[in-house]
This record gives sequence, structure tokens and C-alpha cells, in this order.
Amino acid sequence: MAGLELLYSCCGDAISCPQDAVVCFVHWEVVKSGYKCLGSGDEALSSDKKSELLPSGWSSNKEIYTLRYASEPGDAQLLLKALVVDSALVFNLMNRSTQQRSDVIVNLNEHVEAGHLRTFDRVYKDVGGLAAAVRSQLLPSRDKRTQAERTRRPDGRDDDNLRDTTRVPDRHPRHAAQPHWPEPMAPSFSVGGTDLDPLGSGSGGGMMADPLRMGYPRSGFDPSGGIPDILPPGAVPPGARFDPFEPVGRRQPGPDPDHLPPPGYDNMFM
Repeated sequence: MAGLELLYSCCGDAISCPQDAVVCFVHWEVVKSGYKCLGSGDEALSSDKKSELLPSGWSSNKEIYTLRYASEPGDAQLLLKALVVDSALVFNLMNRSTQQRSDVIVNLNEHVEAGHLRTFDRVYKDVGGLAAAVRSQLLPSRDKRTQAERTRRPDGRDDDNLRDTTRVPDRHPRHAAQPHWPEPMAPSFSVGGTDLDPLGSGSGGGMMADPLRMGYPRSGFDPSGGIPDILPPGAVPPGARFDPFEPVGRRQPGPDPDHLPPPGYDNMFM
């Protein structure tokens, strides 16, 4: 615990109860994690300055402690509060840059010898366990903190929330392999192909209309130009969906069979 003994000696006059000793311990862990203390209280003061020492008046209130920190280097700020609850001290740490919070509960009787507050060598009990609890539960990992501060924008939004969600994703991404259903010599293997590919992404058509392709004329066929002997030009608006009601193409040359009635056609009883 290099440095803690020197800090404890400097703050000896302000330490008069077990919670003072624990706050001093946690303060040193915060400093070792890359922060320096700005002062006490919730609001910034003109007298604030970065320091490894505890500010004057930090232990004036024995029920609640409030300390402010700033990263070194950087501008990330932490707000540390400690509240006495029965024989425990509840710590809450908030990163003002990311609004992330963490907390830890320290049992005073398990970690402080109340009768040896003036003797640094005997004041703390289970130093390793206390340090491990503070580091794992209260102090954020430096890697996680750096990544969170990097992804957090000044307006409070994450970079992940700024993705363009208006762009419609590609129906068939290039990296995604499309299903391929080989057709062997036996024709029965090709039955049900449209069920497996209802939108007809392959060479053949599907059994469902693709909403992304509706309204476009079929290749080689434009119904808006009319169908000889069936529809005049302009009967189908350009771009409108059109389902032919008979095979498209020229009719067979020659007279219509209905033009030549059979013998006796004029017999009404036929």
C-alpha cells in the first residue's frame, strides 16, 4: 500500500472514527486508479485544484462524505459519496461524463480497529480483501472507462445510437449465400421450388409478389403500349401492375373458328 501511510499521516488530525479511516483508504484507491481530488461537496468551487491529498474539511460530517475527482490526464469527473448505515459505510461512485454508477458496502468492524486509529500499522484489518472489493465493485476498469468515454458524445448519446436507421438493408447481401436447389434428371426434385423461394430470387418466379418489385413492367413486355387485338395503347397506365388475362402475343393468323358456324347453325333447336 505504497503512499497510503504517508496520506494517512497527513490526515491524522482529521481521522477520529472508523469511517474516516475507510474513506481515507478508498480515496487512495481512487487516486491510484488515475484520478486526483478536486474538493469536497457536490458543486465545483473556484478554489478547486487537482491533488492526491484529501481537501480540508473532508471529514467534518461523520454521517455522509462527498468528494469530487478528475482524471489525470483528461476531463472525466467522478462524484464519490459515502453514507453511514448502522455499522457499515455505503459508497456510491458516479462518473459524471457517462452517468455510470457503482457502489460497494464496507463493514467497519471487519476492516478497521477502532482502538488503533492513531497507529497506521494496526488500524486496517484485511487490507487485501478491502482493496479487492473497492477495485472490483466500486472503481470502473480503466479499459471499460476509456471505451465508454470514447463512445459517449457531448450530447449524451452513444455512437451506436447514431447509426442511419433509415437505409433499407439489402434484401440479398453479397456476403450471404443464396439457397441453390439443383434440379437433377428426375423432375420430381423440382416440385415445391417456389415454396422454398417464395419471392423468386432465383432464375424463376416465386409464388408471392415482391413488394420491392411491384409496379415495374416485366422484361420485354410493356402493357402501357397496348396489346394488339386485346387492349388499345394507354389502357394500362405506365408502371401499373398488369396481370395478362390470356397469353400475350399475336393471335394465330387466319379466321376465328367462330366466324364459320357449323351446318344448321340457324336452327334454334340445335
